[in-house]
Amino acid sequence: MHEREVGSRLRDNGYVADPSLVSTLWLALEIGRPVLLEGAAGVGKTAVASALAGALGRRLVRLQCYEGLDLQHAVYEWNYGRQLLAIRVHEHDGKLRDEHDLFSREYLLERPLLTAIASDIPCVLLIDEIDRADEAFEAYLLEALAEFQLTIPELGTIRSAVPPVVVLTSNGTRELSDALRRRCLYHYVEYPSLVREVEIVRATLPEAEPRLVADAVAFVQRLRREDLQKTPGVAETLDWVRALHRLELKALPDDPEVLLKTFGCLLKTRDDRFQLSEQGMRRLLEATAGAGAASGH
Repeated sequence: MHEREVGSRLRDNGYVADPSLVSTLWLALEIGRPVLLEGAAGVGKTAVASALAGALGRRLVRLQCYEGLDLQHAVYEWNYGRQLLAIRVHEHDGKLRDEHDLFSREYLLERPLLTAIASDIPCVLLIDEIDRADEAFEAYLLEALAEFQLTIPELGTIRSAVPPVVVLTSNGTRELSDALRRRCLYHYVEYPSLVREVEIVRATLPEAEPRLVADAVAFVQRLRREDLQKTPGVAETLDWVRALHRLELKALPDDPEVLLKTFGCLLKTRDDRFQLSEQGMRRLLEATAGAGAASGH
């Protein structure tokens, strides 16, 4: 697949990527390396993996990381219920089941990481928010990312017949190890520019009025410059435009009161919600009027 085709397919799947991100993804596909996407929460890192899976026509396997994530939830665990049932059945038959038979693939419960490594069908593996997992789990990933294989003590090493395309995301809540970074191609995902965010919203919500999209995106771009606890991301922009479209608006109204009832889509903390005064709303709306009109052409 050519580099330009990667960008085109991502766009067809609702993700308008900047050229540097397209280049990184294309190189990752060409040389078979994982991609580490870093950036603030809400910039669309997870959406990259979803769009890439769609672009490649592959299944998306997602591992959501969190503090305390262990191998039982990320890689595999044994189906102890089935094993116990098998023992009881064989005891009833007067035969003792061999221990090795109880630790075969038949009794293995595959979790996302093993599912992707052991799959015979090409897939995209998303390891989401790796910075939330413990350093010990991050170290365990090194074998999987370097060799596309996993070691299960009772079974041995399981190697990937069809290595997955791996995308890792990080919000930067902790520093990742040099060893992990060395195994990945790297891209920092910024908030999109005004023009690109308009493209993203139009691609996702083609039914919304173009002027409304331009005005709303310009407003959110200005809002991100305010001193907020949680800056609204692209997902919040999309939710807000959906809400405004359902209100049958064709552009942002001049009356702040009309918008206040939709701000649950944009502002997600109590302090942020009450920080934006009516005067501040009017200031943002006035600043938005020119910018929105310019981006709509």
